[in-house]
Amino acid sequence: MAPSTIACGFTVITGPSGVGKGSLVKLLLQRHKEIWLSISATTRAPRDGELDGEHYHFLERDRFFNLVDSDGFLEWAEFAGNCYGTPVKPVKEKLSDGIPVLLEIELEGARQVRKNFPEALQIFLAPPSFDELEKRIRGRATDEEEAIQKRLVRAKEELKAKDEFDAVIINDDLLTAVSQIEKQMGFESP
Repeated sequence: MAPSTIACGFTVITGPSGVGKGSLVKLLLQRHKEIWLSISATTRAPRDGELDGEHYHFLERDRFFNLVDSDGFLEWAEFAGNCYGTPVKPVKEKLSDGIPVLLEIELEGARQVRKNFPEALQIFLAPPSFDELEKRIRGRATDEEEAIQKRLVRAKEELKAKDEFDAVIINDDLLTAVSQIEKQMGFESP
């Protein structure tokens, strides 16, 4: 696919766990090499195979909070004792160079970005049904039952927020959902 005309240079994608954000973003990036995916910073330790600057920017807690204090994040949050955030400097640099920026973040982060960067296009990714979402989460076979239940409770709350977003895309079929995201972002049809 040839480089496209972008209506909005900054796009945020969010949705509940298990909805397929990662799969959609991966396909979107394969189809549009010009998009830059923001890499989050975290205070958690790298997992096996994770590389600093590729999967996350791994920071010591002191360094992370120095950035918080100096408005170095577009958004940040703490989950399960670890902090995660989107560094503002590379996002602004890419946008000023005319490079489309994509963030794949959680709901609370998307809300913070909306306050700090209201011109960003915000897309909420939803499942075709709650039952399908539960099936996908269980199908991963990566979580204990307690963790699954927590994800499902959180997903119910997150789904209530979908009307806050510029667009809601139902991820029932991967290619259809990616095409709908492309249309929202202003990409020309292939």
